[in-house]
Amino acid sequence: MNRRDALARVALLMGGTVIGADYFLTGCSSPTQEKQAQTGAAGASKKDFLSASQIGLLDEVGETILPTTAGSPGAKAARVGSFMAVMVRDCLKPEEQKIFLDGLTQLDERCQKETGKAFLAATPAERTVFITKLDNELKTSTPTRLPNAPIPYFEMMKQFTLLGYFTSEIGATKALRYLPVPGHYDGNYAYKKGDKAWATS
Repeated sequence: MNRRDALARVALLMGGTVIGADYFLTGCSSPTQEKQAQTGAAGASKKDFLSASQIGLLDEVGETILPTTAGSPGAKAARVGSFMAVMVRDCLKPEEQKIFLDGLTQLDERCQKETGKAFLAATPAERTVFITKLDNELKTSTPTRLPNAPIPYFEMMKQFTLLGYFTSEIGATKALRYLPVPGHYDGNYAYKKGDKAWATS
């Protein structure tokens, strides 16, 4: 699956544009990364940018958004936390990076306030209720958000979860149907309700 196809798929799922899309299509060279290159500073590693505990939290948030089912592994198996660490570091503007990083704390604090537990201490059922509430709030606020308004942290997490999962080997071969050597295009291919979508190569 190429980058443009991946972004189109996630944009369709999200019902809009994808955060960091311009950088992703051009190879993910954000202003932060370019500044490091110009000053001769070594690029921060994934571990330097987000800690192991932060990546673990993102894995669990992603798993709540796209959980493991009988038919396919979930987002945690696709290591979406590590994917998000790279995307935030390499594909977001500094102001967007700050929103995302602050969001990690905000998510945990709000979960503590609403469930009495930190996100990682909450049960899967409690996590699902909490993430569903964040998602519903996001859907409600999106139509009234100004065009140039900052992207909410949960929208970034959700988009990167979908993008990371469906561009991973697990997502493309387990959640989607994948042909390593695709044949000709057939716009009238038979479809049965419940069939998995095709991964594009």
